[in-house]
Amino acid sequence: MKVGVISDTHGLLRPEALAALEGVDHILHAGDVGAEGIVERLEEIAPVTAIRGNVDTAPWATWPEEATLDLAGCRIRMLHDVKTLEGAAGADVLIFGHSHKPGQERRDGTLRLNPGSAGRRRFRLPVTLALLRLADGRAEAEILDLLPQG
Repeated sequence: MKVGVISDTHGLLRPEALAALEGVDHILHAGDVGAEGIVERLEEIAPVTAIRGNVDTAPWATWPEEATLDLAGCRIRMLHDVKTLEGAAGADVLIFGHSHKPGQERRDGTLRLNPGSAGRRRFRLPVTLALLRLADGRAEAEILDLLPQG
């Protein structure tokens, strides 16, 4: 199963992000959606599970602050700011955003994945999202730079 992981769009859904997500089976948005209609546009590509970030305070932002779901035998937990995590992740994959810094690491058996920000560039950070490949309870992630330099 191929899953698109996006975060921190802050009201901007880039054509490069839409192109990178084509063909995925599910999309996870880890918060700071930032504008009405973005999740609905993503749903035209694949089913979406979204959570609220700290900028998602408008009445249309009705998603939960955290979500846990099972996809392809993997338990996935999402929260916007990893600093709010209490205790162990309790999942095969922990997805978070907020910092706009893409990265991944395995810690205590959990793949911890921040897809970075797919919205407006912040400082000198890249504009990224991630693809998550799930099969037989295993997860592998790839971070894609949407606006490569040079």
